[in-house]
Amino acid sequence: MGIKNLFADYKYTKIALYGLGTETEKVLKEFAKDYEIVGLLDGFQEKGELYGKSIISLDDAIKKEVKLIIVVARPSSCRAIAKRIGNICRKNEISVMDVRGRNLLSAAKVVYDFSNTEGMTRVQLTDRIKEADVVSFDLFDTLVMRQTLLSDDVIKFVDCRLQKQGIYIQDFYKRRLASEKELSRYTAPTLTEIYNHMFKRSEESSSKWKITAEQLADLEWNIDFDLIVARKEVCDILKETVADKKKVYIVSDTYYSRNQLKKILKQCGIVEYTDILASSDYRTGKTQNLFKILKGRENEKKILHIGDDIVADIESAHRFEIETYRLFSGFGLLELVGNLGFADYMDSLSEHLKIGLFVAKIFNSPFQFETEDKRITISDAYDIGYLLCAPMISDFVLWFYNQIKEQKYENIWFSARDGYLIKKMYAYLMKQYKQEDKSVYFLVSRTAAVRAGMQNEDDIRYVDEMKFSGTLEENLKKRFGMNAEDIICEPVSDNQTGLLKYKTAIIENARKVFVNYQKYIRGLNVNKGDIAFFDFVAKGTSQMYIQRLVENHLRGYYFLQLEPEYMKDKKLDICSFYSEEVDCAIFENYYILETLLTAPHPSVQTVDEVGRPIYTAETRSDKDICCFQRAQKGILDYFKIYIRLCFEANKAINKLLDESFLKLIHEVKITDMDFLNLVVEDPFFNRMTNVTDVI
Repeated sequence: MGIKNLFADYKYTKIALYGLGTETEKVLKEFAKDYEIVGLLDGFQEKGELYGKSIISLDDAIKKEVKLIIVVARPSSCRAIAKRIGNICRKNEISVMDVRGRNLLSAAKVVYDFSNTEGMTRVQLTDRIKEADVVSFDLFDTLVMRQTLLSDDVIKFVDCRLQKQGIYIQDFYKRRLASEKELSRYTAPTLTEIYNHMFKRSEESSSKWKITAEQLADLEWNIDFDLIVARKEVCDILKETVADKKKVYIVSDTYYSRNQLKKILKQCGIVEYTDILASSDYRTGKTQNLFKILKGRENEKKILHIGDDIVADIESAHRFEIETYRLFSGFGLLELVGNLGFADYMDSLSEHLKIGLFVAKIFNSPFQFETEDKRITISDAYDIGYLLCAPMISDFVLWFYNQIKEQKYENIWFSARDGYLIKKMYAYLMKQYKQEDKSVYFLVSRTAAVRAGMQNEDDIRYVDEMKFSGTLEENLKKRFGMNAEDIICEPVSDNQTGLLKYKTAIIENARKVFVNYQKYIRGLNVNKGDIAFFDFVAKGTSQMYIQRLVENHLRGYYFLQLEPEYMKDKKLDICSFYSEEVDCAIFENYYILETLLTAPHPSVQTVDEVGRPIYTAETRSDKDICCFQRAQKGILDYFKIYIRLCFEANKAINKLLDESFLKLIHEVKITDMDFLNLVVEDPFFNRMTNVTDVI
C-alpha cells in the first residue's frame, strides 16, 4: 500500500531491486511507470533476465550509478543481505532499504528493554483466541525456532558435514539456495526436488559427488531437526486451544513433508491438532494460495492466524479476510534491542550458532511485554551460566584443548577450585573426540602453595606485599595457619617488619608442608615432560610455588594473567587466553566468574603427613552451593550443545563476541535472589564482596 510514496526521494535516480522472488514481480509493476529500475540483484546469480529486467552484479549496479537498492525479501532475510552488501554500498553512497522503507544500513541503538515497542502479552493472545472459531499457527519462528542466527545456516552446516565425509561440492551453499529460489517462483518445492534441481542446474550427475538428492535431503532434515527447539509458551497456548475444543491448524511454508512436520510437533509435545497445511504438500505458499485453502476448509467461520512474518503471515492472511495476531520471532526481538551489541560479530557459522543459542533461550518467549519496565530479565542462575558465561568458557576450553594437542602434554593439572568445572568440560570434550583424558584435578590453593613454597626472606616479603585486610596476627593465621602467641620471635633488623618477624617459623613450617606435598604428588603418577597447569585469573603465585614441588617444568594456561610486568622477574612460563587487562570483560568480571566456577568442596588449606588434603571450614551456605551448581549446569549444558552442533572445523573463537555476552550481566535485569545474595570470597586477602557490588 502506497509503496511508491515510500521512495519518493529517489524518483529521479537509478534504482535496483534485490531479490528474484515472485514479490519482486509485484514491486516492478508498482514502480513501472514512475521509477527507473535498471536491474535486479541476487546473492547467487549475476546474469540473465527475469520479469523483463536484466539480472546484474553489484559491480554493475555501481557502474550504472545506482543510488538506491530496494531489498525485496522477508524481514528475516533483509539483515543478512544488508550485512553482505552494506560496506560496499556505504563506500559508493548507495542507500539500501527494504520494501517498507526501512533503512537497512542504519546502526540500531542498543537497548536492554522493550519500552519503545508495542508488543502483545500472553493474556491478550488468549483473549483473541477465545473470540475465534478456528486458530492456525505458523510453525517456524512461531511455534519452534532454530538455535542458529539464520535459517539458511542449516545449508552451511550441511556443507560442513559433507566435507567431513570427504564430499566437496563447489559453491554448495550458493547452488542449494539458488535452486530453492528458482523453483519457488513456480511452485512450493520439496527438499528432494530442490536437490534434484541443483544437480540438473549444474549439469553434473550426483554420482560425481557420490551422494544422491534423497541423501542430501535426509542429511539437511536431520541437521535442521537437531537445531530446532520449541517456543514453549506458544506451544502451551496451542495445547490449551486444542483442549478448549477449537479447531487448530498448522500452516507452514516449508520444503519438508507433512510427516516431518509431525515429528517436529511431536518433539514439542504437540500431538493433537486438526490438520497440517504444508506448502510442499499443496504446491503453494502463504504468499500465494495456502491461506485460500485454509479459508476454503473453514468457510464462514472466524479464523485467527498466529505468526511472526509481516508478509507471509500477516499481509498474506489478510488478503483472504483471515484475522491475524503477530508474535515477534526470537530474532525479531533481538533486532528490536539493537542486536544487544552483537552486530559486528555475525560473520562466521560458529558466531551464528552462539547468537542462536543465546536467542533461543532468552527470547524463547515472544511475551517480553508482561512487566511494567519491559526489561530483558534473567530469573535463574542456570540461565546466567548458559547465556552470559558459557560462550567465553567454552571457547577457553577449546583453546586449551588445542594447546594440549599441539604441545602433546602427558601431564595436565587443573588447579582446585577454579579448575573444577573446566576439568569436567575438558573431560567431556576428550570423550567426544574419543581420546584418553590424562588430566588431574590438582588439590591446591594459593594459601596451600604459599605454605609449601616459602624458602627465604624474599618469599615472605613477596607474600607480605599482597596486602591483607586485617592485623599482622590475622595475616599469619590465615595465610600460614600459625598463631603469633605460639611463636618466639627472634631479634630482627629494622627492615624486617611484618611477616618477616616470623621468618624462621614460617620457613620451618614450609619444609614440613613441602615434604607432605611431595607425598601427595607421588600419588599422582606424574609422567616425564612438562606439566600444563590451569589457573583462572591470577598473577602466577600458585604456579610459582607449585613449581618448587616438582622437577617437571610448569607451563601455565590462564584465562588472564594479572600484572604480567610485575611478575616478569619471576620467570614464570604463562600463556594467557586473554592478554590485556584494559577494557577486558574477563578482567572486569572475573570475581563473578570465580564465584560461579568454584568447586562444591571447601578450599584446600594444606596437606597432612601422609599427603591427604586438609580443607578449611566451609563458609558457604547450601543455598550458595546449589546456586553456583545451577550456573555450572547451564555452562556445561551449553558446552555440550555447542560441541554437538558445531563441527570442529567451524569452532572459530571470537573473544569479542564472548565478552559481549558476559558484559550483559551489568545490563539485563537479574531476579535470582540466590545469585544476588552470593558473596565473592577471597580468604587469602581476607576480603568478602557482595556480588551485587560488582554487577
